[in-house]
Amino acid sequence: MNPIPVNEPLLDGNEKKYLFECIETGWISSEGPFVKQFEDQFAARVGRKHGIAVSNGSVALDTAIAALEIGQGDEVILPTFTIISCAAAIVRAGAVPVVVDCDPDTWNMDVNLIEAKITPRTKAIMVVHIYGLPVDMDLVLALADKYGLQIIEDAAEMHGQTYKGRSCGSFGAISTFSFYPNKHITTGEGGMLVTDDDKLAERCRALRNLCFQPEKRFVHEELGWNFRMTNLQAAVGVAQLERLDEFVARKRHMGQRYTELLSDIPSLQLPRSRTDYAENIYWVYALILNDDVSFGTQEVMQRLAKYKIGTRPFFWCMHEQPIFRKMALFDGVSCPVAEKIARRGFYIPSGMALKNEQIEQVAKILHELFA
Repeated sequence: MNPIPVNEPLLDGNEKKYLFECIETGWISSEGPFVKQFEDQFAARVGRKHGIAVSNGSVALDTAIAALEIGQGDEVILPTFTIISCAAAIVRAGAVPVVVDCDPDTWNMDVNLIEAKITPRTKAIMVVHIYGLPVDMDLVLALADKYGLQIIEDAAEMHGQTYKGRSCGSFGAISTFSFYPNKHITTGEGGMLVTDDDKLAERCRALRNLCFQPEKRFVHEELGWNFRMTNLQAAVGVAQLERLDEFVARKRHMGQRYTELLSDIPSLQLPRSRTDYAENIYWVYALILNDDVSFGTQEVMQRLAKYKIGTRPFFWCMHEQPIFRKMALFDGVSCPVAEKIARRGFYIPSGMALKNEQIEQVAKILHELFA
């Protein structure tokens, strides 16, 4: 059988047309017009005043932490079940990541555990929406208001998703997105910060551009980074954004089809299709092995690889990351739900270009493996 990659983007819209425009005009750097167009259109889509395009989603988090002046000794609460970029941005700033366990059904941070983690040193809550369903935001917003905390919303996996009808990426002081090829919208690499705060936006723009000064360009009062997005990337982003509603519908169809085909395998926990505040957009189609399965995710993934079916494991918990253990950041921390799903979870092909017949082939092989 032909290989079925874990992800393949869909690039059959205006991407080529807009890229040719960049090449023909010579505007390929971050100074090109597609960057501003992408920023404005993306910010408008999520209901924000400002968009600041950057080179990837990880540096968007670094920029957000710096712009909010989170630094030495400050604490930031975040889920333990997430990508390392979230905790790394906090640690690099000299701040302290404080993790909470996740909900066993949605795999998002358990918002009921947040308040117990708040101390006088807490400065922010980093909300990370995971795998297709958003965090239940109402309690998070209430806690931020009660304790005077900032909210950093990592919506990297949530293009086109809403929480109670409000766009993910519109909550808190600042929100971040990623445009890696496995996202609903891709620019190859790339990221975006969105905010309604004029000063925060100005600060983010300065930080991503080496903190050049308007009147004295090469005289620097402080250090920033070169986190700029190119006009070529932004051109692809504009083309992708034009089709976001189509892409969300396509992903939901994939998720529903997988669920139809796999729901009779008792050994697998399937992703929850909806909550009372959102319908899943299936950033990836993720599976968890139930306790009665005697083998682990590595064996399942290896077996699927023999059929040329791509897979990925779940995120590994932040409090169990070797690099952070060496720093003694999470001594004595236990998050049993996240620890379990990190060990028992994996996801199957679910890229934007996935075809129905490929979904059916993957499901057929999974039935054989769990027969």
